[in-house]
Amino acid sequence: MKDKHMNDTPWNAHTAKQRLQDLDARLAQSLPSDQHIFTHTYIPQAIHDAEKLHDAPETPLKGALVSIKDLFDIEGQITHAGTRFMGQDDPATSDADVVAKLRQAGASIVGHTNMTELAYSGLGLNPHYDTPANAFDSEKIPGGSTAGGALSVARGMVDIAIGTDTGGSLRIPAAFNGIVGFKPTQATVSRAGCKPLSVSLDSVGPMAKNVAGCRMAYDVIRRPSGHPALPLTPQLVIPDNFGFDAIEPAVDRQFWEAVQRLNDAGYSISRNTFASLDAYQQLPIWQFSAVESQAVYSASVQAHAEDMDPRVASRMARASEVDAVTYRQTLDQRLRLIGEFNAELGGRTLLLPTTPILPPKFSDLEQDDAYGRANLLALRNPSLANVLECCSVSLPSGTAKEPIGIMLIATAHRDHALLNVAASVERTLNLRTVS
Repeated sequence: MKDKHMNDTPWNAHTAKQRLQDLDARLAQSLPSDQHIFTHTYIPQAIHDAEKLHDAPETPLKGALVSIKDLFDIEGQITHAGTRFMGQDDPATSDADVVAKLRQAGASIVGHTNMTELAYSGLGLNPHYDTPANAFDSEKIPGGSTAGGALSVARGMVDIAIGTDTGGSLRIPAAFNGIVGFKPTQATVSRAGCKPLSVSLDSVGPMAKNVAGCRMAYDVIRRPSGHPALPLTPQLVIPDNFGFDAIEPAVDRQFWEAVQRLNDAGYSISRNTFASLDAYQQLPIWQFSAVESQAVYSASVQAHAEDMDPRVASRMARASEVDAVTYRQTLDQRLRLIGEFNAELGGRTLLLPTTPILPPKFSDLEQDDAYGRANLLALRNPSLANVLECCSVSLPSGTAKEPIGIMLIATAHRDHALLNVAASVERTLNLRTVS
């Protein structure tokens, strides 16, 4: 008898074990394109779990192969968070909430994926575990911080990748590698058992080849909410005072070509000036990660400074520039901006390029100033959704030579409505994914 979801997905209980064995054999070949994606794999345990799937209840993720960003606890394993200094920590005594939900849904947990140290960058580089290459071009970066997660999907190793998004860390690597990345409303997915970067901004979400995969994963990992699900109107809106400064010509061209195709298909698309976005650009958003990561990791940073990525350490050190009163003012300003932006956007969907840049080459980022500029540009557009407490999805567009992301943003608790819009845009644009 066929599984309920066999006709809709590439996964099912009957093939999970064989797919895991095939992946194990593939990883043993250590192909250049497959290197540095995982920090650790747990395939024997995954195979053991897959052997018990036949009698398990039917769920959308039964038999799916899933990778987990190395920020989440997996029972019996050490969570490294992209660091060296956590390598001596005790193994986790239980699964993170999202990992437990995935197991209960019949998903096979393949392994921990590579990431920027402490998730503190939008570029994906890691000097401790090396960095996986972009899915399209081995000379280019993967984007981050959920770098390995994006590559595990783009390379066809897994069906779903679970990661975090503090300023775009699901959507940036999705855009750079031709897949879909979904940042849910923060409150809708538990962060228990996940090491934080910024408790104010961190969100947990999925990446997949398409919107349908992200939706199935989200429906498994989300938690019950007392907040009613809110609808969206059929209107898309492009801000004319945010998101397009310093945009690379190829990104600009391909974004507007996509907009024209949506217009031709009958979408209602307008351009508006948002007063809240003018104010948003004055908000020192760097403070959230700097201050809040120091609050969690300051003792470890002091004890293991020589073991840290200097680029991460220097950004964390900026917390010393902010006093308590100033940071409280930043938090209060953020709350005001959330209300103002919600009132301006309402039930419409914001439409933007995910990032204004194409994936840079590794060689372009050797100097710290070039790294810093690329990092700021990569994070600029997607960070909006984190700071203003939104949900957001990046859809792949462009070409293999010039991959871009089409980003949709909606105000909080419109997650399913946003996924519906994203699926419609995906169909209309016939957006390609990496094979």
